[in-house]
Amino acid sequence: MMLAARGPDEAELLAALPVAVLVVDPDDRIARANAECETLLNLSERAMMGHPVDTILKLPEAATRREGHAFAAFDAELETMRGVRMRVDVIETAVVEHPGWRTITLHNAAASRRLGISSERAAAARSAVGAAAMLAHEIKNPLSSIRGAAQLIADGAAADDLTRLMISEVDRIAALIDHMEDFTDTRPRETAPLNIYPLLAHARDVALAGFARGITIEERFDPSLPQVLGNRDALLQIILNLLKNAAAALGDRGERRITLATAYRHGITVPTGKGGARVALPIEICIIDTGPGAPDDIAEHLFDPFVSSRPEGKGLGLALVDKLIRDMGGIVQYSREGQPHQTVFRLLLRRASA
Repeated sequence: MMLAARGPDEAELLAALPVAVLVVDPDDRIARANAECETLLNLSERAMMGHPVDTILKLPEAATRREGHAFAAFDAELETMRGVRMRVDVIETAVVEHPGWRTITLHNAAASRRLGISSERAAAARSAVGAAAMLAHEIKNPLSSIRGAAQLIADGAAADDLTRLMISEVDRIAALIDHMEDFTDTRPRETAPLNIYPLLAHARDVALAGFARGITIEERFDPSLPQVLGNRDALLQIILNLLKNAAAALGDRGERRITLATAYRHGITVPTGKGGARVALPIEICIIDTGPGAPDDIAEHLFDPFVSSRPEGKGLGLALVDKLIRDMGGIVQYSREGQPHQTVFRLLLRRASA
């Protein structure tokens, strides 16, 4: 008679797990550590057992952590007792039916990112594919027209109208290439103190005379706003692009209203990338519309080149807005806010020195 094979016990199961695991008791001391954890932290289980967790590993602080509830922090930078820094995904979970006990799993973030395509690589791949598709489509059509016109001239047709057609189509290709070259211009953009209100008034007048005809453009301004540090031409192009985007989103039905708003926001800073210093971006300009907003599946990639929610869109307008605003040291954000929801494009810029 054959005896049933003995199944693995808890210690063997813990040791076999391919992810680092710490078991912590109600006194916040390490009770167990599996082999994967020993490898990741470069510490033996014996060296860790009985020690408070925070003397072995500095876990991320989180206001959302509550006793008895799961907690997760992804791509967090931790430091061991020996000063070793690492990036890991941390998941902390209570042990059911054992009050105060919990497990902490540590997954090497760098390794996990290598298993797939990073968001930056995915965006780059999407941009490259989009560029190829857009250029093929946009250049193929005028080339076909030019070829057809040339063939007609060769067959003895009147040349005047066909020559004008060919010139027009060549100009369209040149304009497209010029537009693409905007993204390759890496020269520092000159900035100077600007009063943004004459610039906003000019952008509003241009919009109402053309692409925003029939749309109400309201103004909600902070009259005490100081001068902004920016480039006039670039900032005008940004605002016109966002106004044009808002007008297109409104369509021909329902409430057709765009709001231009300004405000001064204290406490908003971004890193400069130079020694960890941060720069304040207190000048806020908002372009708000009552349209439906971007589809959820592309909202996170709205400022990537060649991403568009409109079938006829080339996906260059918002990407150019993002580049131009970054060239001036600012940022642009997209959100859906208010009740009912409205689309908000928020520009945050530096204040000119007093």
